[in-house]
Amino acid sequence: MIRIILFLVLLAGLAAGVGWVADRPGQITVTWLGHVIETDVLTGLVAALALVVALLMVVAILRWLISAPAKARRASRERRARKGQEAVTRGILAIGAGDRRAAEKHAYDAERLAPDAPLTLLLKAQTAQLAGDRSGAESAFRAMLDKPETKVLGLRGLHVEAQRRQDPMAARAIAEEAVKTAPSAHWASEAVLQQQSLAGEWDEALATVERQAGARLIDKDMAKRQRAVLLTAKAMSLEATDPTKAKALAQEAHGLAPSLVPAAALYGRLAGADGETRRASKALEKTWGLNPHPDLAEAYADARPGDSARDKLKRVENLAGQKPGDPESGLAVARYAIAANAFDVAAKALEPLASTMPSQRACLAMAELVAKESGDTGRAREWMARALRAPRDAAWTADGQVSDHWLPISPLSGRLDAFEWKVPVAELGGPVLHVDDVLADVAEPAVPMIEVEAVPAAPPVVATPPMAAPVKAEPPAPAPAPVAAAAEPMTPAPEPVKAESAIPKADATTIETPMQTAPKTIAATTDPARSEILDIATPKPTAVLPLPRAPDDPGPPQDAAEPPEKKRFTLFGR
Repeated sequence: MIRIILFLVLLAGLAAGVGWVADRPGQITVTWLGHVIETDVLTGLVAALALVVALLMVVAILRWLISAPAKARRASRERRARKGQEAVTRGILAIGAGDRRAAEKHAYDAERLAPDAPLTLLLKAQTAQLAGDRSGAESAFRAMLDKPETKVLGLRGLHVEAQRRQDPMAARAIAEEAVKTAPSAHWASEAVLQQQSLAGEWDEALATVERQAGARLIDKDMAKRQRAVLLTAKAMSLEATDPTKAKALAQEAHGLAPSLVPAAALYGRLAGADGETRRASKALEKTWGLNPHPDLAEAYADARPGDSARDKLKRVENLAGQKPGDPESGLAVARYAIAANAFDVAAKALEPLASTMPSQRACLAMAELVAKESGDTGRAREWMARALRAPRDAAWTADGQVSDHWLPISPLSGRLDAFEWKVPVAELGGPVLHVDDVLADVAEPAVPMIEVEAVPAAPPVVATPPMAAPVKAEPPAPAPAPVAAAAEPMTPAPEPVKAESAIPKADATTIETPMQTAPKTIAATTDPARSEILDIATPKPTAVLPLPRAPDDPGPPQDAAEPPEKKRFTLFGR
């Protein structure tokens, strides 16, 4: 609106000026080079205006002719840059889609059209990585180091390549250079921290955590947790050589992260060994309330040196009272109750665990309880066999790997504070349970174990004499074969006959999966929940009773070949 008003005002002023000049006639005379030009004022003004316009047009044409080559070159560069940017964009999209040929084509076009563009170097490096050309990728990343805006990106690419070729020294040097170039680069700081932790340089790692916290790369809680983990690792390394310093470090770590089990367990052990029973107990009780763990119960029981088994049981019962419904409480009480021969206390502690879905540790505890309380090896082996398929217990797990003890870093990824106390992913196959520790203190049975032939098609057999022949409901059935007579109960002979024990104390007896190379021996017991014969490898006994066969089963040949090889697994846990 304002522009329209200004235009009208300007137009009115121009019209007024033209009218004013027209009302005042006059003559203009110009003498130039012997020529005299006479005209009126209005015509002279129009001619002068036309001359000025013509001069301006000539000047504009001359300027355009002079600047045309430069403009042409600039337009060509812009066009090439635009095409190069388009090639980079399409190349990155091709890399994201995994199209190697398209990525190589667009990388070639980008390098030809825009060789100095930072994204062109990035496209070239990523295309080489997609093609598996490690040397080409490293060359592209090294070219990035010459430009300040791409130096950190080039260092990161070189760091990745060093890790891929498993060169930790080069990876660490590159990460340290990246930290100097860009202190706020989180990946570089993390890489340096991992390398320092893997090398056991705990003081340097603590300084790196402090720098991360100062640069606000990690929050305060994360910094406290990582500092506690590093202090615990350092204390563990000094436990054998300098226990006093190790105890101070463990105490500091426990103060930073009370839920960190290794720090509390280590401080509890060292403080208890120094006679500081009350301080050790308080620290262990605090962590137990946050995160119950078997190591805490063990350290709590041993916090007062010289205690008897009964005294340790009382202490553990006091600790378990803080978490009465936790499975670790019941397992801890049962463990020390069995050690103190308080079998009623152990049975009461294990009853809630055994009545639902007992884990492997609960089954092992029940087997030990039955074996030591009543000497019933049959029931003990039933519980051991149930442990084969029982749910796994929690273990120290990091990156899918299980460790029997805590570690400050993951050996696979180098990640700090990677181990967690949780139930690991179930492994293929069954574990091998060593039962010598459970049944070693049990008296040898009066009747040796019964060795029977393994028949896959036969129904479950319960070793309760007399043994009846199984009935096979298949009409029509042939006449049943004679069945071996049941084993007569053994009576004491006038002279003692030395029988080979089914469970020797010296040799470890194992429960194995069907992949072991040994003659198959089946214990006279059956798990009624699964209704299957328990395959238990035991020393060969003296008395042998053939397993009843089906009427149409001729039985194994006399010269049967050795059974196939069996595979052995190992059970992790207590």
